[in-house]
Amino acid sequence: MLLTNPKIHFRPVLVLKCRTVMPNESTATSSAPARADQRARKRSAMAVLNAHAYRVPWWLTNGHLQTVWAPFFRPRIQVQRTAERLDTPDGDFVMIHTAEGKRDMPAVIMLHGLEGSANSKYILGMTEKLAALGWTSITLEYRGCSDEMNLAPRMYHSGETTDLAMLATRIAPRYERVYLAGFSLGGNVITKWLGESPDEVPENVIAAAAVCAPFDLTVAGPHIDRLLGGLYARHFLRTLQRKAIAKERQFPGCIDVERVRAARTLRDFDNDATAVMHGFDGVDHYYGTQRCGRYLDGIRVPILLLSSADDPFNPSITLPREEADASDYLHPQFTDRGGHVGFVYGSPFAQRYWAEEQIVRFFACYNEMAGKSQ
Repeated sequence: MLLTNPKIHFRPVLVLKCRTVMPNESTATSSAPARADQRARKRSAMAVLNAHAYRVPWWLTNGHLQTVWAPFFRPRIQVQRTAERLDTPDGDFVMIHTAEGKRDMPAVIMLHGLEGSANSKYILGMTEKLAALGWTSITLEYRGCSDEMNLAPRMYHSGETTDLAMLATRIAPRYERVYLAGFSLGGNVITKWLGESPDEVPENVIAAAAVCAPFDLTVAGPHIDRLLGGLYARHFLRTLQRKAIAKERQFPGCIDVERVRAARTLRDFDNDATAVMHGFDGVDHYYGTQRCGRYLDGIRVPILLLSSADDPFNPSITLPREEADASDYLHPQFTDRGGHVGFVYGSPFAQRYWAEEQIVRFFACYNEMAGKSQ
């Protein structure tokens, strides 16, 4: 049974305003006072973040082990949420899962990673942490990632931002302040949207966070296929291929099923399924145009970029260190260890998850600064 978020009925609706960004505007051409203010805010936020540096535990120093620890060994957190089927303008739907917060507190829109869901353990962990603050969390499940197959002849991909834009536009008027948090593929979606469409971002989207985003898919895509003899790629392909074949049953001929079934790498799958279903001219066009790294200079919302140099999925050469240092909006937390959406620390019997804690610190810092500026 699907429940509708009760806040939709009684929460006051604010007038939605979007940021005004002039064509070709860059940090260099924006007003000097605005640059100085944001530079000061970045310094304050970075001081808070850097005061809580990541300390890799002695018992979990390997990047691969950090990556697989939470999916296999982290206890599943129980959270109270309502589920809502949200219709999209193209006649399809997405599912959103809402954990209600206090009436006058902010909301955080969260996006999961490749083949994840609202029940991914990092999503549940963030939901629990935000609930402790009284904040609302709203998790978007991509098309094809909920219990029911979506209706359109397409699913989701690394750079698909229209559903996020739709959700943010609908959610923003109901809350005084809104934040965005994305993990892995979800981090790419959020970062790309903020950079490619800065003038469409509602003004009350205060800050965002991207954990282990693939800044350069042209490097990360082929890299995953080579890791551990293709073990990670095969893990994802098991469900990706099944979904693509089911989609072809809905829409006969939309993909070449035999080629998709024969795919042994994510690159092959993205070439024969993802690119075909979503109108790209092959996998290179898909990877080249949808990588969030190319949109960083357009971002006008403070964003936490949290990644590890030993991320098995994203080689350290893809981390945008120079871009982050030069920007007033990009807040880098690039560690030497932590794996892919791992960042486990503490003892083996009482693990903690640093990335989630840093996101909360970052949002709380900007929320306090937003309150002082009113």
